[in-house]
Amino acid sequence: MVYKKVVFSFIIFLTLFTSCNTNEPDSKPANIEFAAEDASCTEAWLTLKVNDIAGAKVYRGDSLIFNLTQQNIDTTLYDEGLLPNHVYKYHTTIQPYNHSNVITKELTIQTMDTTSHNFTWQTYTFGEAGSSTFYDVAIINENNIWAVGEIYMNDSLGNPDPTFYNAVHWNGTNWELKKLFYKGGIWTIRTIFAFNENDIWFSAYMRYYNGQFIELPIPNILMGWQINKLWGSSSSNLYVVGNSGNIAHYDGSPLANGWQKIESGVSTDLFDIYGESENIFIAGWRDFQPSVLLRLKNGNLQKIIEDGDNLFNYRTDFISGAIYSVWMTKKKLYVLTWYDLYRANFNTDGTAEAIWKGPIQNWGMISVRGNNVNDIIASGVPGKIWHYNGISWHTYNGLIDSRDRLRRIEIKDNICVAVGYRYENGIEDQALIHIGKR
Repeated sequence: MVYKKVVFSFIIFLTLFTSCNTNEPDSKPANIEFAAEDASCTEAWLTLKVNDIAGAKVYRGDSLIFNLTQQNIDTTLYDEGLLPNHVYKYHTTIQPYNHSNVITKELTIQTMDTTSHNFTWQTYTFGEAGSSTFYDVAIINENNIWAVGEIYMNDSLGNPDPTFYNAVHWNGTNWELKKLFYKGGIWTIRTIFAFNENDIWFSAYMRYYNGQFIELPIPNILMGWQINKLWGSSSSNLYVVGNSGNIAHYDGSPLANGWQKIESGVSTDLFDIYGESENIFIAGWRDFQPSVLLRLKNGNLQKIIEDGDNLFNYRTDFISGAIYSVWMTKKKLYVLTWYDLYRANFNTDGTAEAIWKGPIQNWGMISVRGNNVNDIIASGVPGKIWHYNGISWHTYNGLIDSRDRLRRIEIKDNICVAVGYRYENGIEDQALIHIGKR
């Protein structure tokens, strides 16, 4: 059965009050907008904007799917139950006041095709002399991958090396262990972000730029932080999030070494950040602390969810479990909790629509990323990796190991990398990497 529904935009925290125009105009409506906003494998979003009319109808082919009776329409129409990689023709008929002839507008939408679940996986472990783990990973291409964390190895004599490695690099053939020193000392790197092969940030203190590792000055506002994640649209628009609700922004200016603190208003540990255009979302949790979803727009911070409160005002069961990760594409926000993946549609004017709950129905989910709405990857415990191809979820059962915890996952084109650790003998015994190729 095909389900159809109209999704009306609503402003978060605000209620829109509109008044009806009781005077029927004598002219035809102007500035009619009927456009294809977006499409997934099974869904289509249509924009319809028109004022001062008697009503409008929307058809898919010859089938009436929406009958709108409002005088003023400014909405997104949501059509679901479609077929992948299929062309659909839509048209609307608009009835003006005092005019017998209707106005017709047409458009065509092609749904996305599904992607392949067929990844071939290789697993690598690191660590010989102590508790080793990876915290984050960056994919530049299939022959250039970085992972960061703490890796304890033996020295050339077979004794434990007191100075750990804090990064590894994949050159397409093998991994090379790296010790990236800062001010003569070694430090744990918890996050990495690559703009390209010549501009890679290791936490907020070191940058690989045009073949050189550059030690960056640490501003006072970052002193004492545990930085958990980096994200940015450019090297002069970079954000870091960390424990105790800490957020900072880097703009590349000389003032305060380019960094400015952003007050979050929360004390929860923040573990993930991702953005698109004006919208940047931040997720965090801590035992016995509120789980939060924050939003930055034009420099203003907004609490979307705190401690399970549903500020979307669309459904009361939006969040179940601690919020671990966020990812966004094409105005679709994906929020990952310990139990489920959820989707919200965010427009650039700050509205939210049609929240969707993914069918994973599992526990232990920690990280989510994707190439597009039909190519999403998630990871967690015990060593689980899930892939969504636009219609179905697939779990790579051959990777599941009760000892494994995968902290982060990234996907770029047909390369996927998950990193974390293997828990054994009561410690994070070995650092762990899975590479998937499709």
